[in-house]
Amino acid sequence: MSDLKKQKATRSWLRILIPSVLIIVWLALAGIGGPYFGKIDEVASTDLTTFLPESAEATKVNERLADFQEQGIIPAIVVFEKQSGTIASDELQQIQASAQKLADIEGVKSQLSPPLLSEDKEAAYAVIPLDSDSDLDAVFSSIRDTLSSSNLSVEYQLTGPASFSNDLKKAFAGIDGILLLVALAVVFAILLVVYRSPILPIAVLMVAMCALAVSILIVWQLAKADIVQLNGQVQGILFILVIGATTDYSLLYIARYREELQLQKTAWLATVASLKASFEPILASGGTVIVGLLCLLFSDLSSNKALGPVGGIGIALAIMSALTFLPAVLLLVGRSAFWPRRPKKSASATYVLAKQHPLWSRFSGWVQKRPRLLWIGSSLILLVAALGSTMIKADGVPQSDLILGYSEARDGQKTLNDHFPAGSGSPASIIAPEAKLTQLVTLLDRQKGVDGVSAIASGSVSGRVPLGKSAEAIKADIRSQVKSNMGVRTSAAVIDAVVDKAYPFNNAKPKAVKGDILLQATLSDLPDSDAAKDTVISLRKAVKKIDSSIIVGGVTAVQYDVNAASIHDRTVILPLILLAITIILMLLLRSILAPLLLLATTLLSFFATLGIAAVLFNNVWQFPGADPSVVLYGFVFLVALGIDYNIFLMTRIREESLKTGTRKGVIKGLIVTGGVITSAGVVLAATFAALAVIPILFLAQLAFLVAFGVLLDTIIIRSIIVPALILDVGSKVWWPSKLSRKQ
Repeated sequence: MSDLKKQKATRSWLRILIPSVLIIVWLALAGIGGPYFGKIDEVASTDLTTFLPESAEATKVNERLADFQEQGIIPAIVVFEKQSGTIASDELQQIQASAQKLADIEGVKSQLSPPLLSEDKEAAYAVIPLDSDSDLDAVFSSIRDTLSSSNLSVEYQLTGPASFSNDLKKAFAGIDGILLLVALAVVFAILLVVYRSPILPIAVLMVAMCALAVSILIVWQLAKADIVQLNGQVQGILFILVIGATTDYSLLYIARYREELQLQKTAWLATVASLKASFEPILASGGTVIVGLLCLLFSDLSSNKALGPVGGIGIALAIMSALTFLPAVLLLVGRSAFWPRRPKKSASATYVLAKQHPLWSRFSGWVQKRPRLLWIGSSLILLVAALGSTMIKADGVPQSDLILGYSEARDGQKTLNDHFPAGSGSPASIIAPEAKLTQLVTLLDRQKGVDGVSAIASGSVSGRVPLGKSAEAIKADIRSQVKSNMGVRTSAAVIDAVVDKAYPFNNAKPKAVKGDILLQATLSDLPDSDAAKDTVISLRKAVKKIDSSIIVGGVTAVQYDVNAASIHDRTVILPLILLAITIILMLLLRSILAPLLLLATTLLSFFATLGIAAVLFNNVWQFPGADPSVVLYGFVFLVALGIDYNIFLMTRIREESLKTGTRKGVIKGLIVTGGVITSAGVVLAATFAALAVIPILFLAQLAFLVAFGVLLDTIIIRSIIVPALILDVGSKVWWPSKLSRKQ
């Protein structure tokens, strides 16, 4: 065999060996990562306190709670209610007996406090301390079985922090099941329509699933090592982001590959040419998203910080799979990947352009007729829509409104509010010097929004001792019962002696640790309401006047601090993302003016989307508001992903402008990228829309924001405004590069 034949044979083997090795490596990694789909919820948390910034006051309180009470406890509340009439003494005894049985259930920690009867005697409630690491759903099932077997004459509901946490966990349970299936089904259907081929959709989804499996493998290890803090929303966004991004990058590569198959003799040459042409735009597009996500590392909230590296890992693997795994698969399959419409070698690029893109050829002719009228008119319409962005209510929502649809915790909280102070079971926790006890209790008794005060105690049966007016109220109830039993002629001294003896907290004293005590203030309003948050703010200001070291935490304080941190993040991170993306675009396009124009169009698209969302959220769907992170996440994805499509378009326009000038470059760039970018936009919008199947308000709002925003950006910004604007500006758009002087 001659040397030339040996070289050809070697090259032939390498052209089979290299893609085969790549495919085997990806499938092996995906095989290892696949089982972690069902395990990722093991390292995810629904506890808001785990995401607080270290500087938050509620965080400092949480760190001190271990000094006063057993850790790892999350309270559940059982609310008993009689539908008609009042609870009789024998019924109360029955409630008390059934509540005591709950202490024997696995997952219930420490001794239970006796159920408290409401003033109207129509309801009672008991606080059940649960192990926060236990399977809450299983514990609640055991609680229901125990209460049902007691044959109570009253109805009951489960509420409190543990119940809300369990409702959230069940809502997020569909992330690795129904969400994934819906997203994949939608993408597969769209790809079938786009390609009219059964092979390419399967190949793209296989590439996307492999990228996702490897992402989950890496993220799971990081979460297990406590390097990142996962929650359900980060997990869901990772799934959607990887599937959507991988599909988008795959669409871009496949479009270029099909074009090159008609210009090159072999699949190998087409692959080499496609990779050369696709590498820079895919890498730059993915890079802008990664940089945007990594800006979240400057967040105060651990949940936002987690999305940065987690999302960045997902996008990095989407890029890698689209530039290695997919080309390897298509190279081995060759032209048959497009069956039954296999692309054939054509005579010229002009023929390919006219044959493959007839619709976009006609559309480009319409755009170049009146570009100034088009971009100004379209921009004015979007500016009007953007005015609605001032109406977005993104300053937080109550925890009870996070779940869409039925929630036993929410219904139980309403029952509790009807008969007890609304903050019962979720008090504000106050850590203060023991020497300031009397002053502090006096202040709390006078504080608007505080219904009662107690202290974590030593020697108390319940672990809490009532203080101030709370203690006096209990003594008044005992005195009333004593008078009723002993008669009105009994002397006051005798009654006082009996009351003192009957008062169950005589020997209890507030527990002091390192000179500090822990007080708990029952709030008059719902713990997740604006009124309760206002009470916490007022409390923090008032107690500082007694002693600057006093700190206030608890469920309400946690939610307030989380919202405050989210608003801070929004203010700090948004400018960082804009700055980072601007720098990337300037380096990529070798221009200053073009990136600024692209960013302006993307921001216009974002605020128009936010304005339309505000109108729908407030007036059509009547949402109670939005989490501040909705705007932050929406900005990250819409700006970064919106720039993605502009990068796809502008890199091709620049490539063609170098050959034929800017005007012809715009027209050809629009023609050849029109179909693929529109398809990519529809796919990404559909995958994000799939988030709406999870009954969480945050995800439903984010699903609409991103899905609608991507479609708006794809159809209006990228198809009309950007090409028309560049046609109007001309070659000056590339200033200050040499291309700006080429006509």
